[in-house]
Amino acid sequence: MSKVNFQDLLDAGAHFGHLKRKWNPNMAPYIFMEKNGIHIIDLHKTVAKIDEAAAALKQIAKSGRKILFVGTKKQAKEIVAEQISKINMPYVNERWSGGMLTNFPTVRKAVKKMASIDKMEQDGTFEHLSKRENLQIKRQRDKLEKNLGSIKDLTRIPAALFVIDIQKEKIAIAEAHRLQIPVFAMVDTNSDPNAVDYAIPCNDDASKAIALVLSAVAEAIQEGVAERKAEKGKDDVEEEEEENSKPSKAKKSAAKKQADNDEAAEASEEAAE
Repeated sequence: MSKVNFQDLLDAGAHFGHLKRKWNPNMAPYIFMEKNGIHIIDLHKTVAKIDEAAAALKQIAKSGRKILFVGTKKQAKEIVAEQISKINMPYVNERWSGGMLTNFPTVRKAVKKMASIDKMEQDGTFEHLSKRENLQIKRQRDKLEKNLGSIKDLTRIPAALFVIDIQKEKIAIAEAHRLQIPVFAMVDTNSDPNAVDYAIPCNDDASKAIALVLSAVAEAIQEGVAERKAEKGKDDVEEEEEENSKPSKAKKSAAKKQADNDEAAEASEEAAE
């Protein structure tokens, strides 16, 4: 797993916090100094926290479970879509729909509705509908795709949540806490790091900083998935070899029959003598 470089974080502006008057006192352990009325984040601690979060996310991915990424703010939208889609993990970058986790069955129904519309289009059902009905259904499909398209492969509650800006994604974090889902997050100086399980002290407004942190955790998740595949493949091979080494029922039966024939032959020879 590659470690995030201190200099890269510095170049990305990850050390810039908010104005001193907007700070959250719980962020004090992660603040290096104050300059021109702005808090400066201690990037040494940021590096350590990124490594800690990446290691935990790697283990979750290695276990075969999903991690849901949430970044709906303007600076994060495109970065989340670009980097997280590469590792086949679900993400929300448009709007967090209330109940997305706590009312998950309803969300799944909406996703299935999207799939049924796709099926209608493929089997020619649309051809028997009026133009107005076609337009209404397609608009409904587009709306569902925009809000839920990125989580259509999420068939069960995610094992973890990764959030960019915990102030903006309060509802998502509240739902995760209610379901006891661990939360990983980029936390700026105006936020409470105690509100999440794995806090990464970092500027959550700088696009470069967001991209750098996401790149690090995405790489860790990829490694976890790759290790899972490697171990699974190895286990399958060992299982196959073990299965092949076991004598089959047919072989056992043939061997037993041959032994019985040999014994009968010996008995006949003794009787003849």
